[in-house]
Amino acid sequence: MLASLWFNRHRSFRISEKRQSSNLSSSSDDLVSTSDRDSSDDESTSELLGGEKRVWLGQRETFGGIPMWHLDTSRFANNIHSRILQKFPFLVEMFYWALNYVAYSMTKKVAAQMFASRGGKEVAALAQSHAIDILTLEHDTILSVFFPITEVAVQGFFLQHQSILSILNQLYSLVHIPGTVAFLSWYYYVAPTHNAFTVVRRTMTLGNFAAFTVFAFYPCMPPRLLPKSFGFKDTVRQGNAESVWVGGANVNQLAAMPSLHFTYAFIVGCTFLYHSGLVAALFGKRTRRSQRTTAISKLLYAIGAIIYPALVLLIIVATANHYYLDAVVATISVTISFFSNRIWLILQPLELALLWVLRLEKPVPTTGMHRQKSGRRHIIV
Repeated sequence: MLASLWFNRHRSFRISEKRQSSNLSSSSDDLVSTSDRDSSDDESTSELLGGEKRVWLGQRETFGGIPMWHLDTSRFANNIHSRILQKFPFLVEMFYWALNYVAYSMTKKVAAQMFASRGGKEVAALAQSHAIDILTLEHDTILSVFFPITEVAVQGFFLQHQSILSILNQLYSLVHIPGTVAFLSWYYYVAPTHNAFTVVRRTMTLGNFAAFTVFAFYPCMPPRLLPKSFGFKDTVRQGNAESVWVGGANVNQLAAMPSLHFTYAFIVGCTFLYHSGLVAALFGKRTRRSQRTTAISKLLYAIGAIIYPALVLLIIVATANHYYLDAVVATISVTISFFSNRIWLILQPLELALLWVLRLEKPVPTTGMHRQKSGRRHIIV
């Protein structure tokens, strides 16, 4: 996160230099890109309520047909903490993900409170029951045609190749959080617009909260924690392949369904697929880029879109951390989250109210700034 903070800093902005004015519309670009506004949106109106200036954000910046207003925070542009935030706008992303982690850490406590006293059945016993139900559904029903190779068979193969299994366990530890943070940092910088980035971020956040809800109401034991009679082995606790995500007060080990590892991997893969140009070609859209884009770049994006999710799927199954259905449900969750990601817009007034309370002006994102300075554009028509 600290590396991302520095990498995505506003390079030409000086914290010590005070600004004469601030562009409110550009500082509101987080949830709705200025490029997405109709010409009518420029005709924003304002009113004075309670002695404070309140600004209507325009027709496109509405939720459920209701125009949203907020207090004009541009007066806080020269506050020292506003200038620091403008210098390092990725701090906003760090704040969002801190909230995500808090929500995740609560799932373990919520599940314990909900099920610990229900019929004397503890959460672990219920999670084990759910896990067995999943294995039965996958391999003892008509759905078995979609899962011809069992999870225990996949792990059994890699148990015969301990060196490879050790690598897979280390990847399980390192890819999930650091890899996802690296992806978000990279995409914050290279996305054609900040709106494109926020679509990915909102989809990932909504996928997170969908998973958190399932974790709380449907605790599920991973294969590696099932009784030995099921044939799985807990390899992530071995000294030669130990994972850092197997313990701790805030780690919910009974959260196999859906797989957050595959949730993130599928979003990353879809982002790569979009930038490979294959989606535009499939729907007959023409992509014009004045910047130099080689066929090799498109090919690498396409390969990454396939290889990365497939690799993560192999990792989570081979290490006995997830079932196939965990990845299937994650795929469905991400798809629904993508098409409904704008639901987070309902929180925009709350976000802006927080800025007002903290006396902060929302920073102008640095996403795409390097393109603007070099005169490059990325246009999809």
